[in-house]
Amino acid sequence: MRRSYGRGAGVVHALGGIDLALAAGSFTAVMGPSGSGKSTFLQCAAGLDRPDAGQVLLAGREIGSLGEEALTKLRRSRIGFVFQAFNLLPSLTVLQNVLLPQRLAGERQDRARARELLATVGLGEHANRRPGQLSGGQQQRVALARALITRPDVIFADEPTGALDTRSAHEVLALLRSAVDGLGATVVMVTHDPVAASFADRAVFLAGGVLAGELHHPDAHTVSERMLALSTRPAGAAA
Repeated sequence: MRRSYGRGAGVVHALGGIDLALAAGSFTAVMGPSGSGKSTFLQCAAGLDRPDAGQVLLAGREIGSLGEEALTKLRRSRIGFVFQAFNLLPSLTVLQNVLLPQRLAGERQDRARARELLATVGLGEHANRRPGQLSGGQQQRVALARALITRPDVIFADEPTGALDTRSAHEVLALLRSAVDGLGATVVMVTHDPVAASFADRAVFLAGGVLAGELHHPDAHTVSERMLALSTRPAGAAA
């Protein structure tokens, strides 16, 4: 998968050729220095952007050739998103926010499942509150419940703990881990935090738009060392 922006002398090769398989039911952390291509990778893999070359396969289906309407429908029904900024609608209740993907997809709103998911993330008693009445950590847990409501093939989490304190971050990461272990979810998380990466099954490192290695069963210390090595590596050096 390749993705460039701009033309001529100003072209930026955000992804220089990424070939990566993400197993169903796994938790993968995508890491790298600023400008490494990790956000572009997530956007292309999630169908928010289109690669210039290569294929993106979701559950065996190539999504890059889909029209905008079909791609939008697929994102709403088969992909879950958790963003750093939560992206909850303040005018809706917590329960309504969780149900929103089904509503947008034109599907039956499964209130029983939504309440079950809220209970799973520890917010069963907050269903009728508004997001503004919750802490940041609680809002991110609502966002996770929302991401799970359609039973998606994959959940893409973009710096999901970036706006949280340490305790709230740990709670959200533990819930992502339990979604994989208990619900069979597939999670792909872009993060700069070695502690967050330690919750994953695998940490994949990008640098200069290409793969720069990976760690299985990563621990925070080893991830920190790898990130330090990448950040001090001369531009164009071999991975």
